[in-house]
Amino acid sequence: MTSSTNGANSSATPPPEPPMDDSMMPGATRQLPPIEPYASKPGKHIIFGVNSDIGVVRTNNQDAIYAMYSVNLSVDSAPDFGLFVVADGMGGHHDGEKASALTTRIIAKYINEEFFLKLLYSQDDDSPIISEVLNDAVLKANQMVGEKVPEGGTTCTAAIILGDLAYIAHVGDSRAYLISVDGIEQITRDHSLVQRLIELDQLTQEEAANHPQRNVLYRALGQNESIDVDTITRRLPPGAYLMLCSDGLWNHLSEAQIIQLVRAAKSPQEACDSLVAKANERGGLDNISVIVVQIPG
Repeated sequence: MTSSTNGANSSATPPPEPPMDDSMMPGATRQLPPIEPYASKPGKHIIFGVNSDIGVVRTNNQDAIYAMYSVNLSVDSAPDFGLFVVADGMGGHHDGEKASALTTRIIAKYINEEFFLKLLYSQDDDSPIISEVLNDAVLKANQMVGEKVPEGGTTCTAAIILGDLAYIAHVGDSRAYLISVDGIEQITRDHSLVQRLIELDQLTQEEAANHPQRNVLYRALGQNESIDVDTITRRLPPGAYLMLCSDGLWNHLSEAQIIQLVRAAKSPQEACDSLVAKANERGGLDNISVIVVQIPG
């Protein structure tokens, strides 16, 4: 669970946005150069695993996960399609879990109605632009959380996978990682007070890990009527893994530990189970949620 600068759990006000070039920051919304069409390998499909755990300390699980993958094999077959979402709620009583659950449902409904069904039945190139639809889905979730759960909020990291392309929309401090032969890369940028201080060279990574306000967010769903959503498009190398997770995972495990556990697992589901078990072993101070998606080799 994280807390927002506009929520009931925090009184901190973050410093101004750092004067940085967006192209230098992971997860920043930016104009992308034209990208070649996605590529699918005949007869090969992604596999994925999921796990969401209450942890050792918490009394309820305020995280939510949504995962859907579609394979259509026919004369009119559409490309393989996957939608994956991790949301980490915040708020008193049960507001956090309500906000995260509502977010996953709204995004799933919006993407299915505004993109997936059109992709399934489209016979031309008039399909909506994926990154725009995903961005709009997160904006819709922000609106609904504000209306339905006014005392709650949530992070959101969502990914659409079409062939070997990943389209990611992100708000908060849940994360998306790419694990490949080149190592591990954090794709998204945390919208947290400590991350902004790091960007301003006012805090080191080591200091941030133990900072008393390390869980304070300056951007989360349900906190303001308007919100900026980071959008990223990435090509996924053959055999790579895309991992989405809440801060309950990455707060306990280093990148070296994450990549070791994922590579040692026999399947994405085993990877998820091992990651959650290790996070609990190292304290389990928060809810822990993770999705691991493996791209065909």
